[in-house]
Amino acid sequence: MNSPQVIYLCEQDSERRQRFETVLTFIGERVTVLPAIDELANHDDVLCVIAGSGVNDLSEHAKSKPAIPFIAAADNHQPALNRANVIGPIDANVDYQELSRWLHYCHSYHRNLADRHGSQNHKTGKLESLLIGQGSAIQSIRKMIAQVASSDANVLVLGESGTGKEVVARGIHSLSNRKDGPFVPVNCGAIPADLLESELFGHEKGAFTGAIGTRKGRFELAQGGTLFLDEIGDMPLAMQVKLLRVLQERTFERVGGAKSIKADVRVVAATHRQLESMIDEGKFREDLFYRLNVFPIDVPALRERQEDVPLLLQELTARFKKERGVGVRFTDKALESLSLHRWPGNVRELSNLIERLTIMHPDQLVDVSDLPPKYQHIDHPRVEPEYPDELLEREALNSIFADDDEELDTDTTALNSELPDDGVNLKDMLSELETAMIKQALDKADGVVAKAAELLGMRRTTLVEKMKKYQIK
Repeated sequence: MNSPQVIYLCEQDSERRQRFETVLTFIGERVTVLPAIDELANHDDVLCVIAGSGVNDLSEHAKSKPAIPFIAAADNHQPALNRANVIGPIDANVDYQELSRWLHYCHSYHRNLADRHGSQNHKTGKLESLLIGQGSAIQSIRKMIAQVASSDANVLVLGESGTGKEVVARGIHSLSNRKDGPFVPVNCGAIPADLLESELFGHEKGAFTGAIGTRKGRFELAQGGTLFLDEIGDMPLAMQVKLLRVLQERTFERVGGAKSIKADVRVVAATHRQLESMIDEGKFREDLFYRLNVFPIDVPALRERQEDVPLLLQELTARFKKERGVGVRFTDKALESLSLHRWPGNVRELSNLIERLTIMHPDQLVDVSDLPPKYQHIDHPRVEPEYPDELLEREALNSIFADDDEELDTDTTALNSELPDDGVNLKDMLSELETAMIKQALDKADGVVAKAAELLGMRRTTLVEKMKKYQIK
């Protein structure tokens, strides 16, 4: 559907019709005269309908077309004003200021209706997989991206590190008319100042020492697409001048070259710095700022949209599962605790935490106690499982026999790894070993049973029972 922009005038009185057309043309509106209002069904670019004399039962027409605002312009339309999409009344002597006010209402009617009915779902739907969240802040960002994407206006994406500024830039590119062209990112703060010009504009062979061949710059590589200038606030002042010229003239030359090359690119810049403060300090050019700041998008920090943390966790863990074959799940208490975290590193910090947890607890259910200490924001009982004594004893014995390098120092029978020809009483042998271990543990613990039990990896009550069994005091 085309964007609503045509005013349809249905007025049978020629003098009144001429008066309306004159005023509408004066304020720069497109006007189409309808011989009869029934012919409205053949048009899909309607901003509004001015219903004058000759229109019968405006209320019924407005009811059948609720998505179109009607302006009542005849005395007999007074009853129709009860309908939400009928406004006015006006008469043929209406001045351009009053008419402009009603037309602005019609534009707002269409704009807000699109938001309510999700007419941009074909656009914003694509963004939901990139920009996760249902809070008002992230929905506003998606709406702004959908609005600016179809134009070639420069966009300045602002926000703290880790908020997803490149994700926003990619979203703009994916919805733009340049979506089939390249998306070329460049981090202005990661490239040395003396190499940045060559990186952006390319160079000719022999332009400087080491230029052994012609090389295309990022502007050329982004032809027909989008160039993303990340950390624009770190760009040196000398380079800012050259970038400003390209943005103004839409041409550039390679370093060492004289041929002008057309810059058919859409520029999206981003920074975490306060550029206006940098302007006051003389560190960023004011003219470049206003050239870039045509359409600013301020990406909120994660702490400003805490309600989106559970959705982000769900989406990011699903991506890890898909990409790496390992995921992690969270208890309700763990989600509650993570939702209380302030996230100074924003979404990047959240992603790093999930990666860490997939390593520590692969495909497991993570509770508050499993989270790193700084993410534990609610009280939680630490789970301390109890194991059967038989299992603890078996593990203790397995540990002893598995350690080939450790020698057992005991005053009782020494262990021999080879079975004697005449056999051995294994039960007595293990009893002797167990007695020796208990005595050693008690010696090391200075007779403190609880500490000895800890050294042996068993409960205190179990050790007391064994001491009674072997008559150890």
